[in-house]
Amino acid sequence: MTELTVTQAYFIGAPIVLGMIFIEALLSNWQNKGLYKKQDTLCTVGLLAGNIVMVFAIKGATLAFHFYLYQFRVFDLNAFVPTWAIWTIAFISIDFIFYFFHRLSHRTRFLWAIHMSHHSSEEMNFAVSFRQAWFGPVAKLPFFMALPLIGLDPTVIAVAGVVSTLWGIVGHTQIIGRLGPLEWVFNTPSHHRVHHGANETYIDKNYGNLFIIWDRLFGTFEPEKEPVKYGLVSNVNTFNPVKITFMAWQEIIEDIREAQYLNESLYCFFGPPNTKR
Repeated sequence: MTELTVTQAYFIGAPIVLGMIFIEALLSNWQNKGLYKKQDTLCTVGLLAGNIVMVFAIKGATLAFHFYLYQFRVFDLNAFVPTWAIWTIAFISIDFIFYFFHRLSHRTRFLWAIHMSHHSSEEMNFAVSFRQAWFGPVAKLPFFMALPLIGLDPTVIAVAGVVSTLWGIVGHTQIIGRLGPLEWVFNTPSHHRVHHGANETYIDKNYGNLFIIWDRLFGTFEPEKEPVKYGLVSNVNTFNPVKITFMAWQEIIEDIREAQYLNESLYCFFGPPNTKR
């Protein structure tokens, strides 16, 4: 049942996403904006391919693990909460956990080594949303295991997760301006452009995926005021997805080798990213 439902979500979402990319590319060409670059897009395809392989490699184990944890749920939500409320709780909970996972991915060096590939593009378009880390699906596991423990059915988690991911694609564009009152609640394209900015005032801001309320509550919100410089403070200067995936890990290993004490080695791994962010 889960596989069928998730497949249906992708089946509905895929044509919409492809249509968005097609329209954006047409507008870019018509208005001479140059939003899409061939090498950058090919690099995105390479990163996405590795991510998909990893997703398929562990999705069965992930679902089984969630069902195992579901046996030890603290609340039996299905027994006293209506279906619509369960879905609402699922979307809010997923986004809440994602906020902290995403924030730690920017502030913890080994998680940044995984997540950095998503920020490696100096472009901003719908296709960039598919620039996903190869080891991202593994890095998420310890965080989202909380969901079945609080009583969310793994089937609901799976489908709500797909829908939330599809919403995340919407934010990766320059052709959509501000969206009025929606800017107060949702992570709109304007807010997510800030997140992808290398501007000093934009670094490590706007971590939410579906909602922007977490950033407003926890002090990481920044509105889009100045033109965004996309990419990293020190860009990767390569379109090779393999190099992008492992380059930060190589730096961590080199720093650990140079460390003289155990606490220095641990700091190299668990400490904040270096200044190249």
